[in-house]
Amino acid sequence: MRSAVLVKLTLLAIFCLLTTGFSFSDLTPERINSITSAVKSVGKAARPLADDEEYYVGRAVAARITATYPLYRNSRLTDYLNQIGQTIALHTEKPTTFGGYHFAILDSQEINAFACPGGIILITRGMLSSVKSEDELAAVLAHEIGHIIHRDGIAAIRSSRWTEALLVIGSSAAREFGPKETAQLVSLFEGSIDDVFKTLMVNGYGRKQEKNADAAALGYLAAAGYDPQGLTGYLKRLEQAGQGSKGGMLTTHPGTDERLDNVAQASVPAVDTSSVPIRTKRFADMTR
Repeated sequence: MRSAVLVKLTLLAIFCLLTTGFSFSDLTPERINSITSAVKSVGKAARPLADDEEYYVGRAVAARITATYPLYRNSRLTDYLNQIGQTIALHTEKPTTFGGYHFAILDSQEINAFACPGGIILITRGMLSSVKSEDELAAVLAHEIGHIIHRDGIAAIRSSRWTEALLVIGSSAAREFGPKETAQLVSLFEGSIDDVFKTLMVNGYGRKQEKNADAAALGYLAAAGYDPQGLTGYLKRLEQAGQGSKGGMLTTHPGTDERLDNVAQASVPAVDTSSVPIRTKRFADMTR
């Protein structure tokens, strides 16, 4: 038990360092040894990431994204975004995560949104400008929350990286970490972050993952009191505008026609529309 805890501390220490813009020299053998000196064995290396490890991967990925797109500093709009996002998250099968759900805005006119592992969701100003109601904004957030709950970002990490990292820690547990082991760990963990980053920014998720995220979003929206048709309406407008196959998030998602077909086939629960006027006014006040 003690060795397992210390292995976890080693992994989390490296993840923490990867989120703070460290240089290679920061990850000295002494710093790793201070955490791992008592590790005697690892047991089986092949295992999924725990929730806390997933959170730190997500933090590192978010740091990489915000190095590309800076954060938009508007506390009023960010609070509004978090109010919607937290409401939706509370009505999912995973209302809390290790580090909590966090929603932020990126200062870019590109239409895009990113779900970082563990609960960090980033959407661009372009995305905010493209939605025409709070229900549509909620639909975008619900879709991204679906990716987090399904752990789609973590699935992008090559399993061999994680296994090898644990084997490096285990094989070095009875002796001092040297430059070789330190370099191996840095490379493996940076590679894991790269796997997720490239999936979010370049390659996109698979069609099945996107279909499942849309299906989950419909249920989350209805449970939280939002109109699931917000997703349908938003996708239809993108398709009519001729943006369904190019630019921003639409380069990393299936075409809107395919997504619309999938959503149309899904069972959409009826919702109470009594709060629509309140949401309409709130959205207008926040986005004017």
